[in-house]
Formats: sequence, structure tokens, C-alpha cells
Amino acid sequence: MNKILTVDFFNRPTLKVAKDILGKYLIKKLEDKKISLIITEVEAYDGENDLACHGRLGKTKRTEPMFGNPGYFYVYLIYGMYWMLNIVTGSKNYPAAILIRGTNEISGPGRLTKKLNIDKKFNKKIANPKTGLWFEDRGVKITQKNILRTPRIGVKYAGPIWGKKPYRFVLKSL
Repeated sequence: MNKILTVDFFNRPTLKVAKDILGKYLIKKLEDKKISLIITEVEAYDGENDLACHGRLGKTKRTEPMFGNPGYFYVYLIYGMYWMLNIVTGSKNYPAAILIRGTNEISGPGRLTKKLNIDKKFNKKIANPKTGLWFEDRGVKITQKNILRTPRIGVKYAGPIWGKKPYRFVLKSL
């Protein structure tokens, strides 16, 4: 049975949610159909002390969603051409989110948002069927041995410690 992930799922420590979201489904309603993709790769950004986290410099117009309620989307543009889909985690006013980097069919966060037609209109929206973008648990069981942890991609600016934190989670196999 499909279970829609609610705020309670996301209102937990970011690293825990990052591991637990692997194997869950990202669902996007496109016109008259639904696209269902298994999440296979994510990156965690965890608080003001995380030098790779956008929230490290405090709340700005861009980062405001990260400081909001868990279970809401934080969507931003990079390089003037790629939308990045993040889901806010943890408690309100604690800047943390998980970047959805890949699925069973799409590798790369920019390719994912392009394929699913995700852009700024999803920023600050809650993840649920009413917004047309949500997450579901469909009973896929993931064991610890199927999860690879590595440093995040493209965060050298965060320095030798935070730039190498193993906050990227990859599903090795189902």
C-alpha cells in the first residue's frame, strides 16, 4: 500500500531523513499522468554550522524556505539554468534540507528537475498531492549495506572539513 510521506517523516534529524528517503518514491503529476521515480541519491545540508549549507549565512530571501517548516520544498536556480529540488527537514528555524540528486531513471539534480518540469513555482510549497509533487513509501526495504556514503559533490568551498563530510547518500542496489 502506498503511504504519502507527511511532515512527521521530515521533522527529524536531516542525516536520518537522508538515509530513510532512499528507496522512497518521488511522485510528480504531469497533466493527466503521474510519474513515479525511486530516489537513489541525495545530499544532506544540515544547519548553520555546515559550511556547505545555504543557511550558514542566515536567513535571506533565497534561503527563507530552509528555515521554514519541514516537508516543504526549497527550490533554487544554479548557474542560471538548473533548478535544484530540496526538501526541508528538521524543526522550524533550523536551516536544513535534502537535495534530491537522482532516481532510478534520472541521474543528476538538474536533469531531474528538467524532466519533471520542476521550477520556482514549487519553492515554499508543501510536498503533497495537492501541489502535484510529493513522496511516497511503497514498501521498498533498504538495508544499511545497500547505502553508500560519500562526500557531497561540488562543495569544495566549504573547506577541508565540511567539504569532505560524508553527507551524500547513494543507493547501491534495490
